[in-house]
Amino acid sequence: MKIAIIGHKRIPSNEGGIEKGVEMHAVRMAALGHSVTVYNRGGHNVFGKEYDGERRKAYKGVRIVTIPTMSGALCVPIYSFLATLHCIISRYDVVSYRASGSCVMIPLAKLFGLRCVASLHGIDSQRDKWGKFARRYLRFGEKMAATKADACLVLSQNTRDYIRNKYGTKAIIFANGITKPQLLEACEIKKRFGLEKDGYYLSLGRIVPEKGLHYLIQAFRACKTGKKLVIAGGGEADSQYYSELKKMAEGDERILFTGYVKGRVIGELYSNAYVFLLPSNLEGMANALLEAMSYGNCCLVSDIPENVEVTGDSALTFKKGDIEDLKQKIQYLEDEQKEAAQYRGGAQQHVLDRYNWDLIVEQMLEIYQGNLIHYEEVLERHRRREGQWSKNERLE
Repeated sequence: MKIAIIGHKRIPSNEGGIEKGVEMHAVRMAALGHSVTVYNRGGHNVFGKEYDGERRKAYKGVRIVTIPTMSGALCVPIYSFLATLHCIISRYDVVSYRASGSCVMIPLAKLFGLRCVASLHGIDSQRDKWGKFARRYLRFGEKMAATKADACLVLSQNTRDYIRNKYGTKAIIFANGITKPQLLEACEIKKRFGLEKDGYYLSLGRIVPEKGLHYLIQAFRACKTGKKLVIAGGGEADSQYYSELKKMAEGDERILFTGYVKGRVIGELYSNAYVFLLPSNLEGMANALLEAMSYGNCCLVSDIPENVEVTGDSALTFKKGDIEDLKQKIQYLEDEQKEAAQYRGGAQQHVLDRYNWDLIVEQMLEIYQGNLIHYEEVLERHRRREGQWSKNERLE
């Protein structure tokens, strides 16, 4: 097939979960012989100005078209409009729109006879960072995904129920993937941050209000522990919120902000954390949670459905937004190391048995061709066909 993907910032990059998914999908589809074009955004790279001028034309068999745009509220509308015009001219077999902002352009693509598949990675209009205009725009994109696309994909049962109740349409559940990582010793993180194995609690990801880090800092400050709290991620997504978090942490030397991290440093942080913390108010399917569990971390997460669907019984939960409950659960894991070890032991196999990039690509390719199949069906079909996956079957 001739496939186009619109809606991410850019690949390759580690700027967010959508970008990770687009890269994993596109590279695998190209390796299977499909012609895949991804539409990168021009403009500012969240990793810094030194990356702003980087323009790739191809990556691991995937064609890259970079769309010029601007910063601010018009970034996504301009990008998705121009990318859609290019798709209309290029005549793809299917256009895969990622996230509700880009889905606004689905009616335009449909007008010219293109097959459109929408992938919603959460209910974007409910994210805390957006203003009134952005919320309305994202709600309209969400509506177009639910009512105009040939297929609408969502990451959780909770979002599927939301689409059905609000728009009266059926969405299809897909998933994020994971690969088994290599555990790393604390070398770089010891040199840069003074961190030792099991000497810190870790929160890693985008630093935006819906991640609930303000709850986490308040809860952690009330805990009796000599361990550090490491908050890994940059502040450019919401610089005001990042500054507020740093003010909240003032006076507590246990709280460490690393800024953006990538490569080996991320692997070392996951490999050596005592507990991974995800206090989110809102998620689609958190890549950071999947990665933390794949490293065998004990995880403490908010009890929102999107988190619990991923963890099952393999993580400890606290009541969303409840600072006192979060504090008590952190203190419990601090005091009861055997309990933390038990959660650690069950986490890795739980996610590796369920979330596989190759099966997700298999599902997506079937959907692109018109077979509207859920991820659970693909997973069950694979288990019947092959049994439990061996280590060699997982692409690194």
